[in-house]
Amino acid sequence: MSAPPDEDQPGEELPKASPEPAVSAAALRLAEALLFASDRPVAPARLQSLLAEGEDAAAVLRELGYALEGRGVVLVETGGGFVLRTAPDLAAALTRVVEVPRRLPRAAMEALAVIAWHQPCTRAEIEEIRGASLAQATLEALLDHGLVAPRGHKEVPGRPTLWGTTPRFLEQFGLKSLRDLPRREELVSGEAVAPLQATQPGDSPAG
Repeated sequence: MSAPPDEDQPGEELPKASPEPAVSAAALRLAEALLFASDRPVAPARLQSLLAEGEDAAAVLRELGYALEGRGVVLVETGGGFVLRTAPDLAAALTRVVEVPRRLPRAAMEALAVIAWHQPCTRAEIEEIRGASLAQATLEALLDHGLVAPRGHKEVPGRPTLWGTTPRFLEQFGLKSLRDLPRREELVSGEAVAPLQATQPGDSPAG
């Protein structure tokens, strides 16, 4: 029988976990400035291209999220990237002093819900699913807000345009991806939608 190991001798060293990449104050400031200046969600790859060698975008964003806890804005992941949003507990107070943007009319919300759930789909398919015609003004309202965009053409006679939602749609509804879509009824009723902001000049609705 072999003798028990000497208790005074150290046992085998366990492998050490890889340390978190270092995050500099300069990287945090750069990430915050980029998020503040951007009119759409900032993808980690976009931030990575601006960071110094050795900095990791995922670690910078995670550290920035921690740094913003308890402040007036929070870091939110949505639409394939990250945005700065008003802290939820301050929203009620701000509605008393900030003008509330207008919402889309119900017809536009119904069309948007159909597109979100059945994309890519043609105008005729949207009308068939809704059971009502789709006015050009309604489609233009969705385009003006950057919520839908052309997604090619259907290979049938006439090659009608196919429509789909955009990254701005995900951002507006606070969704990370289309897998997180609420029910069509919630989209139409407005239970899941935030007030809509018009797109700014130069904004591209395409993702």
